[in-house]
Amino acid sequence: MTSTTVSLANTTGFALVGCGRIAEKYSQIFANGSLAGGRLIACCDVKEERARKLAQRHAVPFYTDFRRMVETHRDAIDVICILTESGLHEEHAVALAPYGKHLVVEKPMALTLDGADRMIAAADAAGIKLFVVKQNRYNLAVQQLRRAVDAGRFGKLVMGTVRVRWCRRQDYYDQDAWRGTWAYDGGVFSNQASHHIDLLEWFLGEPVSVVAKSRTALVDIEAEDTGVAIVTFRNGALGVIEATTATRPKDLEGSLSLLGEKGTVEIGGFAVNSIKTWEFAEPRPEDAEVMQRYSENPPNVYGFSHLRYLESVIDSIRDGAPSLVDGLEGRKSLELIVSIYESIFQGREIALRFSADKAPLGQRRSRS
Repeated sequence: MTSTTVSLANTTGFALVGCGRIAEKYSQIFANGSLAGGRLIACCDVKEERARKLAQRHAVPFYTDFRRMVETHRDAIDVICILTESGLHEEHAVALAPYGKHLVVEKPMALTLDGADRMIAAADAAGIKLFVVKQNRYNLAVQQLRRAVDAGRFGKLVMGTVRVRWCRRQDYYDQDAWRGTWAYDGGVFSNQASHHIDLLEWFLGEPVSVVAKSRTALVDIEAEDTGVAIVTFRNGALGVIEATTATRPKDLEGSLSLLGEKGTVEIGGFAVNSIKTWEFAEPRPEDAEVMQRYSENPPNVYGFSHLRYLESVIDSIRDGAPSLVDGLEGRKSLELIVSIYESIFQGREIALRFSADKAPLGQRRSRS
């Protein structure tokens, strides 16, 4: 009895708000016990059957009202994961922050910069940590690339390219009424490619301008399923974003290439997980085994790194370790995403540090 009590006392309690598609990834982590020091306390969804199904798998209570869930389990919950539609992240984070529980928010953190700012302010006022999920930063291959960049192995950075070539058919968008809408989701740039846009910015630094085009090619949604963007960075490097959910008949890749005066690296696979090219003008002994040791083969586009991300959340809460992606860091890629949409709807190059005027992302003008 004593050992069990000690174990629970040292366990970080998680609650899920939203039990849809992405919640299944979290459910798998808790179900197989791979998150050492973390356990699921309760879950919530406005669709009762969806909440019930996930809760039964873990033998935990379920709710349709997240306030009631947190009030009932106030002493056991340490972290609340907000896994609802993107257009509701701000509303839910601001409502939950006063309970004093740390927040993990799925990508993108919000659909407007004002919304992101309100989330950051609410977390600061409550004295809690706000974690924005960018799990691909924790991919083994991506971590190795980061070390190479930090070590100066590329010299002057010239160009970075991210490619999201995934397959999302009409039935995917028809699962929920909010998918592909401007008010609650956006298109491939704000949804599927948001992780890759984050990586591009993480490696190339501060963007200063962007020009973009998009279209809705193969599905019936408000937002785009296909787009391209060219980003100019403060250091002179150029970034290319190619994003589509119109790949057929199946997912092709989620990849990142980085080119510099002294090196070239390409990370491919479904989820930026497999090193395809690792070449430097000044080789090192460890280069020979990098491709073997640090490539992964996940079964789908979600990859393996949600577990590593949640482990980092626990470390940050317990030990005060800095978060790799806090609210301010998550806002950076959101600003680039919003500027991409502003460029599309204004039909011209957009300078960063702007006020959105034409972009409909996150605007709740009407909803049928």
